[in-house]
Amino acid sequence: MKKLTYEIIIEREEDPKAGYSVYSPDLPGCFSNGGSVAEAKANMREAIELLLESLVEHGDPVPKPRHAVQIEKVDLAIPA
Repeated sequence: MKKLTYEIIIEREEDPKAGYSVYSPDLPGCFSNGGSVAEAKANMREAIELLLESLVEHGDPVPKPRHAVQIEKVDLAIPA
């Protein structure tokens, strides 16, 4: 079995009660959510697994991971 690593983007919803949304730039249309970061990640893993299983079963090509992004925080002080 071939191992693939897809990057995912996790974003906090505007309403904190709504939790987090998550998607992968390499898999358009594949997204999920969760009440916590851990839950969102687990749900996205399942969504990706189901998508890839479906692609293989239907003989469709499996997208190759292509994004390599590093995100860092920048702390700024702005004048009041």
